Amino acid sequence: MKKSILAICDVEKPYAYNFMEYINQKRSIPFEIQAFTNTESLLESGSREEIDILLIADQAMCERVKELEVDNIVILSEGVHDPRLDQYPSVYKYQSSEQVIREVMACYGEEVMEAQSRCVGGRHAELIGVYSPLGRAQKTSFALALGQILARGRAVLYVNMEGFSGFEALFRKNFAHTLSDLLYYIRQENSHAMHQLSSMVETVNNLDILAPVATPVDIWETSFEQWEQLLDGLAAHSTYEAVVLDMGQGVEGWHKLLERCQRVYMPVLGDPMSQGKLEQFEKLLRMWKQQDLLDKIQKVKPPFYMSPGEGVEYVEQLPWSQLGDYVRSILQKERG
Repeated sequence: MKKSILAICDVEKPYAYNFMEYINQKRSIPFEIQAFTNTESLLESGSREEIDILLIADQAMCERVKELEVDNIVILSEGVHDPRLDQYPSVYKYQSSEQVIREVMACYGEEVMEAQSRCVGGRHAELIGVYSPLGRAQKTSFALALGQILARGRAVLYVNMEGFSGFEALFRKNFAHTLSDLLYYIRQENSHAMHQLSSMVETVNNLDILAPVATPVDIWETSFEQWEQLLDGLAAHSTYEAVVLDMGQGVEGWHKLLERCQRVYMPVLGDPMSQGKLEQFEKLLRMWKQQDLLDKIQKVKPPFYMSPGEGVEYVEQLPWSQLGDYVRSILQKERG
């Protein structure tokens, strides 16, 4: 599949090359990145092949660049730039590469992602469910460790579908975009909802994380049909190769959604009370005639993870912990 070309042109060589390295590590971003440190090399390349998005420092912008057949131009601004460039959107140069690409995708992501979806054809992302009827079974820690380990070789998205995730306290920040926004687009029957993803996610160890809902009401008031639309979109119209669904208790039709997953992991505990709850859970699924889901569920017993780190550091350390080793051992057994 031929990727869209995102070019960056900046005479500040370390900036251009660091940005290129960041994009190359982001498997979920559907771009071939090209870095230029002078206008002449940009013009030469632009005359040979089509550039879909051009990020260019305001000092490098000139009339010859404007003549290139580039539909989407973004100015890398140092805070103040020539007013004659106000016809183009701009992003502040000296912020994280993650934030720069998020702002670029907010401007142009929809049309670029649409083109990429047509190129992808029939490819579907693997849906991986993580669910447990038990509390304190380290379900979310397991799911985050799994996602980060898979993201070392694939483009992976983690979606938390709990009403009370605690992520704002964990990450110590208010998220600009969350699953609530994506669900809103779906309720509005916005056919381009999935194309908003690249401008909404946070990234940890190459795992893209869609922040959980701001209020549990957004979970409770989402219908099964709307959840299905979300899964359909994630599986068929995003650039991800795998999506980890951290399923909560308040999701309507959760068992039917899990049935759609190619793999389902269920963290469990071994104490008598937990075993009694699991027995009740399995009895319920048999009553609902969902033996296929029962057969698909893989019970796991994650080792207790106590990290000296806090906040995002806790999440970043998961793949290298005893819990991460346990996840890797499961994946190795599945590969045979």
